[in-house]
Amino acid sequence: MNPQCSRCNKVVYPTEKVNCLDKYWHKGCFSCEVCKMTLNMKNYKGFDKKPYCSQHYPKTSFTSVADTPENLRLMQQSKVQSQVLYKEEFEKNKGKGFSVVADTPELQRIKKTQDQISNVRTTLTNPLITMTYQPSSPQSYNYDPQPVRSAAAPPPPSGGKRYKAIYDYAAADEDEVSFADGDVILDVQQIDEGWMFGRVERTGKQGMLPSNYVEAI
Repeated sequence: MNPQCSRCNKVVYPTEKVNCLDKYWHKGCFSCEVCKMTLNMKNYKGFDKKPYCSQHYPKTSFTSVADTPENLRLMQQSKVQSQVLYKEEFEKNKGKGFSVVADTPELQRIKKTQDQISNVRTTLTNPLITMTYQPSSPQSYNYDPQPVRSAAAPPPPSGGKRYKAIYDYAAADEDEVSFADGDVILDVQQIDEGWMFGRVERTGKQGMLPSNYVEAI
């Protein structure tokens, strides 16, 4: 059953629906509360679950921020974005001078052996380090450690929800992703009623996207 518009109280059909501020609007009804200028997902400012343009956005003089549902939603959205950016930064930095090495039993054994021969003279003869143990007796022992294996990188996400874009969308912020009508969005994660996170199959780019611009496949 189609919802009603929060402005005119008439039925809103999918082709003209805007889902924002936890409400549904016709595209033409999604306008500033003061000047009635038509708004979109890029230029609106929400206050008390009502849309405003930047010129008429209510100004407040106090600094404390109440835990309103809108602010709690923004905090949750910011937390999810931070986790996504951390993951992207981790993927970018893999192989750039450092790697994550798991504390495996093999590494623990090597570390213990290295501690035992910390006072022994070492000789570098190969790309691998050859350690020569020289006790007081004539008998000698050679130890050739095996190469340290880095922890395997996590596999790319798969099996997520797939959506199809029904409108063109141009990213308004750095954490958003642009797409064209008909693009397939992969690995979609629902953040709240108005926003999702996913990867555009055609471009390979990922980021935030408005949920009312796509439909499930």
